Amino acid sequence: MVQDYSMTAKDFLLQLPAKVKPDTLEGLETVFHFDIAGDGGGQVTLHVKDGQCIAEEGLNGEAKCVVRAKEANLMNVMKGKINPLMAVLTGKLKISNQGEMLKYAKIFGLM
Repeated sequence: MVQDYSMTAKDFLLQLPAKVKPDTLEGLETVFHFDIAGDGGGQVTLHVKDGQCIAEEGLNGEAKCVVRAKEANLMNVMKGKINPLMAVLTGKLKISNQGEMLKYAKIFGLM
């Protein structure tokens, strides 16, 4: 969960690779696109490949999972103020491939 409450969603996503343990990524490969609306949002791509997680601005490559949300909603999920499942069910968080997100949510520290 996010500890720094002044951090924006974009900041959180760009800093995510530093928080991921490389050994948890061994043998995994995926691409996530985050399309976050609002002042602290933006577009971020997360690449997982060869035991590494790399974040970059913009939507790059072929995504296996696309996450769309308003910045406030995404941050409330990350801060534990909104249950992730309820956010998806109520449309506050739109995830194109929920199975892929579930596979990585714990690794990324989102659950």
